[in-house]
Amino acid sequence: MNREKSLFEQMGGTYRQVGDYLIPNIVLKSETQTEQIGKYGFLRRSYLKEHCRARYQSLLLQEKLGEHLLEVDRIAREREEVILKLLEVSDLLPDKAAGQMAWVQVTNRHKAIDEEIILTELIYV
Repeated sequence: MNREKSLFEQMGGTYRQVGDYLIPNIVLKSETQTEQIGKYGFLRRSYLKEHCRARYQSLLLQEKLGEHLLEVDRIAREREEVILKLLEVSDLLPDKAAGQMAWVQVTNRHKAIDEEIILTELIYV
């Protein structure tokens, strides 16, 4: 059956058939970036989605959600490095060879402090 091309098809769009329906093949730019988004970006997305619906929808509709999440994730990882270095100076790590469990305890404490700071300052705002 010959039919006239829709404006969507004239602009290069394609469809896929699902049952009796033609569904447009549409991918948001922000969805293509999710592969690069890390832990903090996904935490930020969850927070926005659950607690800041208007901002989440606005970023999503403007196709800026992916950029925002990537930026938050990048800043959080940079901040994480700085905080961990500061903690290692103020709260020295014990010798790993001499006391492995003590070293693990201090390392875990540093990571917990670091994560709490990042979540408070960058994610849940």
